[in-house]
Amino acid sequence: MNSGPPVPGKRVLPAIIGAVLLLAGVAGGWFWHAARTKADPASALDAGDRAAIEQVVHDYILENPEILPQAMENLRLRENSERLASIRDDVQAPYPGAVLGNPEGKVTLVEFTDFACGYCRQSVADVEQLIAANPDLRIVIRELPILSPQSADAARWALAAADQGKYAAFHHAMFAAGRPGPETIQAAARAAGLDMERAKAALSSPRIAAELDRNFEFARQLGFEGTPSWISGDQLLSGAVGKDVLADAIVKARR
Repeated sequence: MNSGPPVPGKRVLPAIIGAVLLLAGVAGGWFWHAARTKADPASALDAGDRAAIEQVVHDYILENPEILPQAMENLRLRENSERLASIRDDVQAPYPGAVLGNPEGKVTLVEFTDFACGYCRQSVADVEQLIAANPDLRIVIRELPILSPQSADAARWALAAADQGKYAAFHHAMFAAGRPGPETIQAAARAAGLDMERAKAALSSPRIAAELDRNFEFARQLGFEGTPSWISGDQLLSGAVGKDVLADAIVKARR
């Protein structure tokens, strides 16, 4: 898969300064002052104070490097939650029919996928195992054809199949057929039992074009740069992470 968004390592220091200062016992006075004045704590410091505090943080991290992974993970989870907050309902609402598993399932896993993506093909079996193990699992598929014009063609055919109530059949047939191209797309459409003329007429519909545009915008907002990418609860995952990681994410989403 394409590399995901960069790890915000440079932002870890501000994220843990407060905790480190409290542990170090040097923050009380200026935090109290900042609270009374409703100022940003960082702005309440003069240059000398800030240099001293940064040295404390630097020394604490060197002495306790084990806090960094947890600080980075906490920051990642907070940023993920913030990214999802404004679009959660929309991104979990599928294009009509573009769902695998139980359409009425109480637990939702969202997958951004591309028919030209080998890692997406690799994940098909994982998804099927998850569906078998979780009868209440609804998998919302968001077509994100980023790899080639042919994958965009296949994505439009998939949504046309959804219009006919045959999304899952086309989805599986297309991944089984290999890389998308005119012949494999047509073969997958026939294998899925599509009304070919009706499907061809739907390919240029504004509704399908709008769906693909929405998916690209969702991916941009969420920082997804490749496929497959996943949403489960507050978790954002990138790549062919495997059945066990996805199963754990589903368990957490149930809580």
